[in-house]
Amino acid sequence: MTKTISIVTPVHGPGLQFITEAYKSIDAQALPGGWSWEWCVQEDGDGVDAAAQLPTDDPRIHIDSSRRGGPHVARTMAFARSTGRYVKNLDADDRLAPGVLARDIAVLSSRPDVGWTTSRVLDLMDDGTTRAFEGDPEPGLLPRGSNYAFWEHHRRPQVHPATLCVRRSLLALLGGWMALPASGDTGLLLGLDALAPGWFSEETGLLYRKHAGQITTHPAHRAGSEWEARMSLIQEHAVALRAWSGDETSLTRRT
Repeated sequence: MTKTISIVTPVHGPGLQFITEAYKSIDAQALPGGWSWEWCVQEDGDGVDAAAQLPTDDPRIHIDSSRRGGPHVARTMAFARSTGRYVKNLDADDRLAPGVLARDIAVLSSRPDVGWTTSRVLDLMDDGTTRAFEGDPEPGLLPRGSNYAFWEHHRRPQVHPATLCVRRSLLALLGGWMALPASGDTGLLLGLDALAPGWFSEETGLLYRKHAGQITTHPAHRAGSEWEARMSLIQEHAVALRAWSGDETSLTRRT
């Protein structure tokens, strides 16, 4: 396997207007020597036409489409087409912060005990200002199970799952993102947390765009029967993984 980090991006109508900025944030990344990136863009349903918004002469961009299944199904389909040893999430309406890919690669290359990384997030508002994501953990190692303990108490993740970078073997073990209408990235985070320690970087790794078209603005996102069902399954999934994994031995492949 080559020294490639794969960025996976689902895209549908509302996020398409921002995808050019997402590309620029990837293209500006400086990687360690011998490393390259590929960008697997997955159109969620027909009629998206992401290619019309992106350069046609950059061979690192790979665009495909699949039947409409929501962003988490699309992410998993993008993962299925990827080739990198590490897999980085990036939504079409967000932007990577400078240096984040190099930091993710450095941690996962030097710490075989760590299965996944996350980083600090700034919310990007419509007027261009930014706001910090509250409640970040201390930088460094995130012990296995620590994120579940926080989520169980607060019903929200302590770190932002939109910043995840994961070892390929660990992501394959979990089958990608949970196929939920929302919160599938939270489900993945807690699944990773059940199987392997993570790492939190205090440097900003993502600008998370806040806009009216994102799925987090839907009334069912934080309340109601759908929310209850999502949270119940996410918890059951995490608890089952914790039980089946047994002891604290990391399940990551040492790459």
